[in-house]
Amino acid sequence: MAKAERTIRPEAVALGLFGLITALAALVISGQLISRLVRRNAEDSAILRALGAAPAMTVCDGLIGIVGAVVTGALLAAAVAVLLSPLAPIGPVRSVYPDRGIAFDWTVLGLGFALLVVALSGSAVAVAYRVAPHRASRARADIRRGSGLARAAAACGLPPAAVTGIRAGLGPASGREAAPVRSALLGSVIAVVVVTASITFGSSLSFLVSHPSRYGWNWDYALLAGFSAAENLPAAETASLLDHDPVVAHWAGVYFEHMNLDGQGVPALASSPNAPVSPPLLSGHGLQAASQVVLGPRTLAQLHKHVGDTVIASTGQGPPFPLRIVGTATLPTIGSSGDPSLQMGTGAIVAAARFPAQALNPQGTPVPGPMAVFITLRPGVTPAAAQRSLAQVTAVLNRPSDPDSPVSGVVSALRPAEIASYGTVNFTAVMLASLLAAGAISALGLTLIASVRRRRRELALLKTLGFTQRQLAATVGWQSSVSAIAGVIVGLPLGIAIGRWLWTLFAQAISAVPVPNVPVLYIAAVAFGAVLFANLAAVFPGIIAARTTTALLLRTE
Repeated sequence: MAKAERTIRPEAVALGLFGLITALAALVISGQLISRLVRRNAEDSAILRALGAAPAMTVCDGLIGIVGAVVTGALLAAAVAVLLSPLAPIGPVRSVYPDRGIAFDWTVLGLGFALLVVALSGSAVAVAYRVAPHRASRARADIRRGSGLARAAAACGLPPAAVTGIRAGLGPASGREAAPVRSALLGSVIAVVVVTASITFGSSLSFLVSHPSRYGWNWDYALLAGFSAAENLPAAETASLLDHDPVVAHWAGVYFEHMNLDGQGVPALASSPNAPVSPPLLSGHGLQAASQVVLGPRTLAQLHKHVGDTVIASTGQGPPFPLRIVGTATLPTIGSSGDPSLQMGTGAIVAAARFPAQALNPQGTPVPGPMAVFITLRPGVTPAAAQRSLAQVTAVLNRPSDPDSPVSGVVSALRPAEIASYGTVNFTAVMLASLLAAGAISALGLTLIASVRRRRRELALLKTLGFTQRQLAATVGWQSSVSAIAGVIVGLPLGIAIGRWLWTLFAQAISAVPVPNVPVLYIAAVAFGAVLFANLAAVFPGIIAARTTTALLLRTE
């Protein structure tokens, strides 16, 4: 049960983090759509106000339908969640989950419904207040200011299509005929942020899996005693062989023990102070004296202690003794009798001298020594060369005449349960990011279509003044490219920061070393892809713009 919980926990943490980001992004996008609907009715509200309607009436006039749509959408979202419940749970637990039918979690559905209604209705009320008729003069002043970047583009001699597209992409969003600029910009930023954060998270996860030192295995190989024969490694002979081995840089002998800390049973890794090889630290410093102890983060939390506090330790023999907590570490998944007693966040590192000789050598081996030896290799040594050399050490220690061989074998990194399903976690992050990015790209295309329709009069005037169909299509392309470039400029650093933050939270939750990894090439590909997909999304709106008819639109002028 405990191993299953450790296996499921990382995926649950990742789903929770990315679900939170996805929910926030969806709320922001929905808020922008609601803002567009409210602003579209701003001029009608001004007319009502001029005819004598009270301010509250003008503000509430356009909100009834929007709030009704929000409530209806929230109900539909709850219904879709119920219909999709047979697909859950995902990941390794699905194969053993007892009930895969339709589930009704009324607490989650109720809270989600209330959150959607309150958040989206609140944003509608806020926007309706901002565009109220008594604030119309300020909105008109915003319209007159226009885009400084468009003026700079014109001063630099860019083509008219580029200047017009930049002005449409960055101009004000107020007025009946104004383009929905903020929605396009925000959608681009959100798409880049989510994809960049997911890539940063996924790269950090792959980096964790490929670097065992990040999950406690801070050495290259472990020489394990023959636990089936209940023997220890011969200390003097093992030390002599490893000291003269040309591939070995450092080594440290350890014991796998148990002790009580403040009355709680804790698995312990017994070693010597200032050992040349030890698990990676998360805080504080390593074991430097027999009066100190280094704990896993979960053990530290279970004891309700902090670094610098003192715990009362007992080995079951002799009187209890105090130990000062000097740091926390990511512990390796390794132990005796084939059953790992240590886990990434659980356990303690203590001095072997604190344990009686009988505990360190329970079977009374004639030549006692450590239960395992952690070995780091010299730089440049290949795995094949290391395995050949360590095989020779094992052959010397395992004498043919001795039926109880002291060495059971040489093992490399043992992957803990917390990252055993890392592929599922990575796939979940990529799936959520891809779906949200696809939604953002689709929203950008719809926004461009809405922009073209609302700017038909302007496009007709441009066509009358000499713009060709290609120039009109290029205008829409420039407008889309400006949104994508703005998304890249704002979204890349924000996405990297969020991805690093998400990874730090994830690593701390599973007690791994929180070292994020930012893949520069993939981030550059995101920037290029954002501009590329933005131009692809502008193809159909550009065709609509190129086919704009002038006679019908300008007949009323």
